[in-house]
Amino acid sequence: MMYFLYLLECADKSIYTGITTDVARRFKEHQTGKGGHYTRSHEVVRVLYTEKFKTRSDALSREIEIKRWNRKQKLALS
Repeated sequence: MMYFLYLLECADKSIYTGITTDVARRFKEHQTGKGGHYTRSHEVVRVLYTEKFKTRSDALSREIEIKRWNRKQKLALS
């Protein structure tokens, strides 16, 4: 099974970072209020970036790394 790190842009221009096995499904969940707590109060606009990983552990490590970044660094990925 493959895992994906993804960055979403919200309507307020904030950036949400998460991991999933299916980016399209997870994006729809975020749009319908069934995603993470943060995106329930921040309307999701689009997927900014994705990365593919062979293991959940690798995806989680990258998520933690990117969550420490500032907005400029995150936008540089897309």
